[in-house]
Amino acid sequence: MNDYSCDITFKEKANIFSFEYLKCLIFILDSDDDEYIFTKKLYSKLVTTSRILEDFLDFHGAKTNKEWVFYRELAATIQHLSLACYSQRHILNRLMFYSFKNDHQDTFKKEAFDTLKIIQNSIKRAGIVALKEARRLDITVPDRGYDISFFPGISSMQQLDHNIDDSNVQDQQRENLTRIATEFLEVVKEFDQFAFYERYDLKKIHELVPEQINEVTIRRYEMLIHNIQSSFDSYVVNSESSSENLMLDQLRSHFSIVFHILQVLGRLLHFYERHLYDTGFKDVYKNVSILLSSLIEPHVLLDRSVNFCLFYAWKFLSSGKALASRILNENMETSVIDVTIPKDRGFHSRPSLLVAKIVQHYGGEVKMVVNSDIFDAASVLDIQWAGGKINKEEIENVQFKGDCRALNDLKILASVNYGEDHMGKGIPLPKELSYLS
Repeated sequence: MNDYSCDITFKEKANIFSFEYLKCLIFILDSDDDEYIFTKKLYSKLVTTSRILEDFLDFHGAKTNKEWVFYRELAATIQHLSLACYSQRHILNRLMFYSFKNDHQDTFKKEAFDTLKIIQNSIKRAGIVALKEARRLDITVPDRGYDISFFPGISSMQQLDHNIDDSNVQDQQRENLTRIATEFLEVVKEFDQFAFYERYDLKKIHELVPEQINEVTIRRYEMLIHNIQSSFDSYVVNSESSSENLMLDQLRSHFSIVFHILQVLGRLLHFYERHLYDTGFKDVYKNVSILLSSLIEPHVLLDRSVNFCLFYAWKFLSSGKALASRILNENMETSVIDVTIPKDRGFHSRPSLLVAKIVQHYGGEVKMVVNSDIFDAASVLDIQWAGGKINKEEIENVQFKGDCRALNDLKILASVNYGEDHMGKGIPLPKELSYLS
């Protein structure tokens, strides 16, 4: 195969790779309606054309060329803001189909719309300057933009019939739901470090970003939630009706909306950290960063990143917690075991803590039965109260009822006297319980 790549000059190729990108920008800027919300197809076109242009410019060294670096940075800016808008528009398109039981959906809808408009207006401001830069670089600017009919909305009021139903996988479904709900609860527990109830001021946000909240951290949670949603879509069959399937719809709605919120957050943090945040780069990059900051308003971007994206990601994770726990407890395999109590010292702080941590690790319900009294095995305080009854009545054996996964590990813990020697000092735990370390 012949390679004709050298037959066209860099400048000629710059015109070719800029054409559709600039045509999109002209379409955006020719729109007189400030209330017009771009469609997903338009955001997608902006992402694709700006990415191709950025790749072309990077291949030819634009990042280290004073003449072309700003044009390249503007293409990257429009790409990442369009990626954020695409996910945000997806959320708004799907919101009517999500199934939630919470009291913050209406407020979220208004904030989601306002946030989309803020980011979209940033794209417009960057687009004005990108066209100016193109003309400065003597790149041919198209005479006109696309016709509005080229960018139809993706949503319509018509929904296809739900006519696929497979109810012959019940046992496997219960196992998959147990695993998926457990994984979701683990993410909820870990994400709780970002909980906040009142919106942060700019000073506090700058303390958090990027030291504690950054693109790498958020991408990790995005991946975790995406994996959970993928497992759900692959292994959980949801039939058309019934209260159980309503709960499954609600659970998936929580996966989906959090995933897309984290996508928006990740894109905004990427843009801020890579293109606006002062990392001590060379003067040319500082100058570009200053120019971009004058267009995009970093404080507004950070406010929406934290006070909208992070806040509602945590809110929807939290509101899904009780639902996931209920689904877990209704689908997990249960059993009963009889085990001895810790020798010599009974259920004091160390063995009580280890028992509770095992139960909390799996997330399913486990009860500790002492004669006729029942205690919550996930609560250190409850176990210690049980320990008082055990000592008083000189009881040697107790029962645990509930999640088989936790019971299996409680058996192992009891077999090593709950991790203590006869003097009450800690001893190494079996490898099966390494997560307790």
